[in-house]
Amino acid sequence: MSDTEENNEISFPVKFLGRVEVVRSDGLEILSEAAQSLKTPDQFSSEKAARKSKVHLFLSLSGIDILENKTKFLLYSCPLSTISFCAVLPSSPKVFGFVARHPAADTNHCYLFQSQAFSHLLVSVIGDAFRASKKEESIRGGRDLIVEALRHKNKVLQRENEELKRRLAGQSN
Repeated sequence: MSDTEENNEISFPVKFLGRVEVVRSDGLEILSEAAQSLKTPDQFSSEKAARKSKVHLFLSLSGIDILENKTKFLLYSCPLSTISFCAVLPSSPKVFGFVARHPAADTNHCYLFQSQAFSHLLVSVIGDAFRASKKEESIRGGRDLIVEALRHKNKVLQRENEELKRRLAGQSN
C-alpha cells in the first residue's frame, strides 16, 4: 500500500481477475456469477484476455483507476458515482469486486480482483471513499442551493431598492 498525499489517492497492488458485463447493479449473486463467468473460457471476449495480471488500484474521492502494474497503462477508470456495489466473494475470501455503471453506455460491469491479505480491507476502504464522495457531493450541492437562494434574495432586494428610489424621487419633485 502506498499513499499519495498531494492527490489524496491510495494505491493497492492486487491481481486483476477480469471485468464482466452484468445484468444487475448489485448483490452478492452478481459477484458469484461474474466470478463463474471468468472461469468459463470465451474466445470472443477481450475482457477476459487481460485477467490475472497484476494491477494497481488507485482510489481517490473521484474514483477508482485500474493501472497495469509494469507499464502503468490505465486499463479502466470508474468514477465513484458509477459504483453501485462492492463486496468480498463469500465463497472465496481473497476475491473481491465492485459493480460500476459504464459512463457512456447503459450497462453495468463487475470488476473482480484477488488480494492475498487485504480483500476485506479494500472493500471497506472503497465503501468509505464512496460514502465520503457522496457526503462531499451533498455538501457541495447544499452550498450551491444556498448560493442560488442568496442570489435570488439579492435580486429581489435590488428590485425593491430600485422601486423605493423611484418613489423617493417622485415625492421630492
